[in-house]
Amino acid sequence: MSASGLVIAAHKSGAGKTTLTLALLSALKRRGLAVHAAKAGPDYIDPAFHARATGHGSVNLDSWAMPPGMLDILLRETASAADIVVVEGVMGLFDGIAGALGRSGATADLAARFGLPVVLVIDVTSQAQSAAALLRGFATHDPDVEIAGVILNRVASARHARLVSQAVEALSIPILGMLPRDTSVTLPERHLGLVQAGEHDDLDDRLAALADLAETRLDLDAILALARPPRLQEDAVSGRLPPPGQRIAVARDAAFTFLYPHLVQGWRDQGATLVPFSPLADEGPDPGCDSCWLPGGYPELHAGRIAAADTFKTKIAAFAETRPVHGECGGYMVLGQGLVDANGVRHAMTGLLGHATSFADRKLHLGYRAAQLLEPCVLGDRGAHVRGHEFHYARVIEPGDDAPLAALADGEGNPMGSAGGRRGTVTGTFFHAIAAA
Repeated sequence: MSASGLVIAAHKSGAGKTTLTLALLSALKRRGLAVHAAKAGPDYIDPAFHARATGHGSVNLDSWAMPPGMLDILLRETASAADIVVVEGVMGLFDGIAGALGRSGATADLAARFGLPVVLVIDVTSQAQSAAALLRGFATHDPDVEIAGVILNRVASARHARLVSQAVEALSIPILGMLPRDTSVTLPERHLGLVQAGEHDDLDDRLAALADLAETRLDLDAILALARPPRLQEDAVSGRLPPPGQRIAVARDAAFTFLYPHLVQGWRDQGATLVPFSPLADEGPDPGCDSCWLPGGYPELHAGRIAAADTFKTKIAAFAETRPVHGECGGYMVLGQGLVDANGVRHAMTGLLGHATSFADRKLHLGYRAAQLLEPCVLGDRGAHVRGHEFHYARVIEPGDDAPLAALADGEGNPMGSAGGRRGTVTGTFFHAIAAA
C-alpha cells in the first residue's frame, strides 16, 4: 500500500469541514490523483458526496461501533487503490462519548490509531486573536494527535485575516488556507443533514466551483506534503455482519437510501448478490431472492406514493410468507401499519408489523446503540450483540403487539429497554446496525 492520508477535522460542528473536504477532494482529483475518502462516525449522507467528488466509494470509520481490527481492514481496503486518503471528521475533533480508550467515536481516535496528521478547520467568525488560543488548546490537548496545519474559514476581510494569521503564526502551525464567508458554496440541508447528493441536479457544477475555491484559497502542495501512510495493524477480528442471504432484495430509491458501504461490501465479500428494487416505482422484491432489506431514508417525504404502491405491498407481503424481510429506521416505518407525515396525514403502510409511526410531532432520537438480539433475525442469532446507532425524528405512536427484537443500551451502557419488533419472518427497528460487537 503506497497511499498517504490525512484527517480533516474541526473545532465544532458546523465549522465548514464538509464543504472544505469536498473542495479538497475535487481539487486533488482535478490534479489527476487517485483520491479516496472516508467519513468518521455513523453518517450516510457525506460519503455519497465524497463518492461524487472522487469517483470512488467512501467508507465509514467508527471507533465506537467498529472493533479496532475492522477499522484497519476498512482503511487498508480504501487505501489499496489510492494515492491519498482524506478522512473527514465528525463534530469537533475530540467530541465522542465516555468509554474505553480509543473507542469514544471521536475523530481523534482515528487520527491517533492510524498516526494521521490532522488539518484543523476553524470557523473564525466573530473572533480574531482568540482563534490562536483555540488552536493552541487543540494542538496540546492530546500528545497522540498531531495538528499539522490549520485552515481558517469564514474570514470576513483582509484586516480580519491579518489579525488572525499574525496570532496563529506564533504557534508555528502552518496556515494552509483561508476561505472567505461565501454562502454560494454551501450545500442545502434538511432534518437529517445535507440534502442528499443524488437530489442535486447541479452537483457537478458545485463541486467544480469548490475545486476552483480550493485551488485559489488553499496551499494544495503543502497539504499533500503533510500526508503520510496510515499506521495499520494486523488484526483478524473484522466485526462484519453476516449477509441476510445470498441473494438480497434491497429497496433503493429516493425513499430508501441509507445503506452503509462497508455493510454492502462485507456482504459481497461473503458471496452475496444485491438485487435492487424501487417501492416508489411500485416494484416488489425479486421472488428469486432469499431475503429482503428495507434501508432507512426519507419515507416520510414520500408516504403518499408508498401508500398507493399496491403492487409493492402485495409482493412484499407474499415474499414475507416464506422469507425474511428486515427494515431499518425508515424501512421499519414502512413495515408498520401507518405513517403520519409532517402535515398530520396518516398513510397506510405495508402492515407487516403492528406498530405505527409519526413524523408530525418530531422528536430527535440520536446516539449510539448497543443491541442484544431477543429474537433470531438477519442480524444474528438470539443473544447476539450488535453495535450501531439511531438518528431519526419519527416516533412510535402505536406500539403494536409484536415480540420485541432487541434490548438496547446507549453508548455508555445505560439500559434503554426493548425496541423493534418481530412477527414471523418480518423484523424491524429504528436501530441501524454497523458491526458485530
